[in-house]
Amino acid sequence: MSVLINEKIDNLLKNTSRSFYPTLKYLPKKVRGQIGLLYLLARVADTIADSKHGVTQELLECLKEYNQVAQGNSSQLPDFTKLAEIQENPNEAELLMNVSDVIEGLQVYDEGDKQRMLECLDIIIGGQILDLERFGIAKEGGKISALNDNVEMDDYTYRVAGCVGVFWTKMSLAHLISMPEEKQEVFFERGIRFGKALQMINILRDIPEDLRFGRCYIPKQDLDKYGLNPEDLLNPENIDKFRPLYDQYLDLTNEHLDEAIEYIKMLPETQFRLKASCMLPVLIGQRTVTLLREGNILDSADRIKVTRDEIKSYARKLLRALIIPGGVKRLLEKNKDVK
Repeated sequence: MSVLINEKIDNLLKNTSRSFYPTLKYLPKKVRGQIGLLYLLARVADTIADSKHGVTQELLECLKEYNQVAQGNSSQLPDFTKLAEIQENPNEAELLMNVSDVIEGLQVYDEGDKQRMLECLDIIIGGQILDLERFGIAKEGGKISALNDNVEMDDYTYRVAGCVGVFWTKMSLAHLISMPEEKQEVFFERGIRFGKALQMINILRDIPEDLRFGRCYIPKQDLDKYGLNPEDLLNPENIDKFRPLYDQYLDLTNEHLDEAIEYIKMLPETQFRLKASCMLPVLIGQRTVTLLREGNILDSADRIKVTRDEIKSYARKLLRALIIPGGVKRLLEKNKDVK
């Protein structure tokens, strides 16, 4: 039974994750399944929350009911049929039609791993619920609402990504590595910033798309300082006015990525696969930040992203770096300086 479930989970992962699946392949087997399953559990919630049609209250109830079933507090899943039908991405529609298989995947693991996965999922869904309550349904052409300040932004990045850094760290300590307690606090802090870095990249890359659906994650308080409002970000000609603030957030993202590098350095040299799985998103993140600095993010026609070919190239470079003494450090530093 568990073999069949694992096959279903792996197929769903292949179809729904463009950038995460390559990272997953590097992970040690002892944690690969759990981390992949958490990704799918969170992706279900994300797909519900980001649905472009329907009523906000219905999506909120659907999220809460889904979480109740995942947490083992209910056995009655929502009917995802209508929600699946309105998905623009056929892979996300397929995911919604197979939610029961994703939840059943939890039964493969022991109570400790289940608790770690569900603890993280609960925080993520809490962040998505807060997001829906704050912005409402993602409705094209509607009024644009913004986060109030950087406290709200930092809280959001923790809820939807920083907490994954905590989960990843707990899984590593439970199954792969040991570390003195006095070092673990720093290890967890850096893990949180690792997750925040990746979410900040999502925020800073997806500004045009989020604005189109009424959501601005750039805080109003900071926009006010530069004489801007969320609607101004719809105009690509405002990039020069927006650039100083945007660069500040890119600088913050780089600071988070630097902490991610320090996180990787704390991993034992013998954990090649774990290091590789952490390094690939950092390499892609560094490259994305460079592209974001060069392009006009307010121009929705100029979609900024790292290509599949570049991701494959990083994977090859990573494999070489792992077998050369000092190769990891040189690769990370070289990539950071690439313009």
